Amino acid sequence: MLAQNHRGHQSHGFATYNGGLEFYSELGLIPPVTEFGIRSRVRVLKGSVGIANVRYATSGSSDVKSLRRNAMPIHGECGNNAVTISFNGNVVNVRDLQQQVGVDRNCSDAHALCRLILIKSTETGSIEEAARKCMEVVDGSFSITGIDNEGTLFAFKDPVGVKPLCYGCSDGIKAFSSESVGLDINGIDLERELRPGEFMKVEDGCVTREQLASCGRRAFCAFEFAYFARPDSLFGDTYVYRARQNFGVNLAQRYYDKALRCDVVISLPETANDAAYGFHEASGLPWDMATRRHRYVTHRAFITGGRERQNVVVRKVNLLKPRVNGKRLAVVDDSIVRGDTTRNMVRRLRAAGAEEVHLFITFPRITGPCFYGIDMATYGELIGAWREPEEVAEEVGANSVNYQTIEDYVNATGMRRNQLCFGCVTGEYPTPMANQMVKEMKQRLTLGEEEMGRIYEFHRGQ
Repeated sequence: MLAQNHRGHQSHGFATYNGGLEFYSELGLIPPVTEFGIRSRVRVLKGSVGIANVRYATSGSSDVKSLRRNAMPIHGECGNNAVTISFNGNVVNVRDLQQQVGVDRNCSDAHALCRLILIKSTETGSIEEAARKCMEVVDGSFSITGIDNEGTLFAFKDPVGVKPLCYGCSDGIKAFSSESVGLDINGIDLERELRPGEFMKVEDGCVTREQLASCGRRAFCAFEFAYFARPDSLFGDTYVYRARQNFGVNLAQRYYDKALRCDVVISLPETANDAAYGFHEASGLPWDMATRRHRYVTHRAFITGGRERQNVVVRKVNLLKPRVNGKRLAVVDDSIVRGDTTRNMVRRLRAAGAEEVHLFITFPRITGPCFYGIDMATYGELIGAWREPEEVAEEVGANSVNYQTIEDYVNATGMRRNQLCFGCVTGEYPTPMANQMVKEMKQRLTLGEEEMGRIYEFHRGQ
């Protein structure tokens, strides 16, 4: 989980099986297992089977009490049956599911999923049937690992495979991980990515798999390549860093006239570093590491809320002012979502003496909310929802904003267009309820109504 702490910083937790289930969870980043001179805060859990989670909240509140309550793994018991799960994703029909399984609406969607798995596995005596039920009734994204009360380890993905989840084995160890780096750090060989709708189980050292839902349209989250995943992770046959380099090449070639106006390329570390290198190679412009990341500021600005997001950017990225003074800059960044961090950075570059600031954005223009595990849930917070690139440039104080096209982006990933989810760009989502909610949101906005927040937390289907 240390190799994947970038996926969530608000809480972390572990569960193991040792004749029974044992648990540990806490707020914040994973602390060191050993701390010199003091007793470690980490409680040792015994057992040969375990799951873990780092969480970034896209369901439920973000106050301290809620973060503690919703820290994963989530555990449930019913009679002699018990199950604990770690979950990455987001349930779109969360309110309906909470009502169906009897979970308080103040709890996160993970509690509802755990309760559904518990109820169905108790009824049928089969964890496979519980996973199948999730695939039938849950609208949204979910990559899940879990342990039952007999020490069976299981893992499965939603039918369109939005979130990553891979499997590996080495020297008798079987493991699942959101990203391949979680296997690499432990010397475990990556076998493959789980297929959408696939269920895998490790019982008494034996691995079995079953395709529980037909794998029709795949919809892997395209944003993983631009931002979320570590550059040394592997999706399909493509390392993320290589896709990002290709993003930079694409931008330099497609906007060559803009590149010619610039003196130097800089990046906003670290997700844009590889793209800046590709831009440098394709444009011939020098790449200057004029922005430096403070190594021990570990929060990620995009997944940090409100005013704290600005503080994270200022603390995390240091600007070498003499390197940008009097220069026309090609600034490579992974995305523009709300625009506040971009605006802040452009202002700092101007104050440092930059003559021109041209932004080259690796991810296409975000125009709509995400329902599947990225906390950008309303049109009002998205700077690109109602603005063309020229208007976005004016809003953030840049000379130009140049977005990657979907076609170029897809080509760089090594995947096909129909294998990726671009719902936040195109407004076309891979699950039915998300499409229904977007239609309702647009109708309400047309009528002059204000958005209340995450629509899936205010919506109840018929």
